[in-house]
Amino acid sequence: MQEYYQLQNTLYRWTLIFTVLFFGAVWFFYSLNIALNYLLGATVGFIYLRLLAREVETLGTSNQRAGAKGLGLFALLIILASRWQELHIVPVFLGFLTYKAAIIAYTVQSVLTPPQNSQ
Repeated sequence: MQEYYQLQNTLYRWTLIFTVLFFGAVWFFYSLNIALNYLLGATVGFIYLRLLAREVETLGTSNQRAGAKGLGLFALLIILASRWQELHIVPVFLGFLTYKAAIIAYTVQSVLTPPQNSQ
């Protein structure tokens, strides 16, 4: 379980780093409104990642399907973005996917980093 918690913390860290970097870039190249839309999606994506991590911890001990709550959260976010005039679907959706960039970064890092001897 120690490795799992270490992976969890690494993914959280990467997600927060990418969120800050992408938020700044979107604000610089577009506008504060679009950047805030991105930030809303990234925040919900981070919450989704946390929910998924909690469900993975209880895998095998509960009868619940993994990801069901998070999928509902994502659907609610997209419905909200499509109904509310100030929200734009594309930045919100791309913000939600920020956690996936963290997973890709972790994967690339683990492939490029040589394994450490545990002697």
